[in-house]
Amino acid sequence: MGRAMIVSAGVQSNAYLAARLTELGWPRPVMAASGAEARRRMLEGGFELVVVNAPLPDEVGSQLCLDAAEQSEAGVIFLAKAALCEELADLLSAQGVLVVPRPFSAAHFVRTVRTAAAGCRRMQRLRAENDRLQAKLTQLRLISRAKCLLIQCCGLTEAEAHRRIEKEAMDTRRPREAVARALIEELGELGGAEEP
Repeated sequence: MGRAMIVSAGVQSNAYLAARLTELGWPRPVMAASGAEARRRMLEGGFELVVVNAPLPDEVGSQLCLDAAEQSEAGVIFLAKAALCEELADLLSAQGVLVVPRPFSAAHFVRTVRTAAAGCRRMQRLRAENDRLQAKLTQLRLISRAKCLLIQCCGLTEAEAHRRIEKEAMDTRRPREAVARALIEELGELGGAEEP
């Protein structure tokens, strides 16, 4: 489980929120007393949950929530008086921030934390899948580029170019991407051109 951060200036609120998060599996939530301190701590990364108890000494806290939602995968929760929540609910919710008006019950807070953590884990899975697909796309582009060069420089058909890359990869026990890169270098294409 990732780390949690509580951004709050109230001593009693901090104790209550930390106790609830500890019960839910975040034994040592990071505490930040201001928006500026929270932003510095967010640079460390690795937060699964950010709980902002508004208002903060240096800002309301809504912009901090927006920044956290934009710059991290963390589930973000904004706690504030009902009037402020009503005013900011549309803006924050549109960016994936969960808005909880005070006063709230412990059960409501627990449900909100679980929802935020589930959203964070889902986002992490989606990001990992996206990274995997981007790597595969880069590999396919490189192989296609090598095939095109084999067709242009060696007069091979696409099927022959494909077979040559596959055979060399099997014979040398290297990935097709490494074979494609070597072919591109060998054919002089990689010298001054950018890689995909």
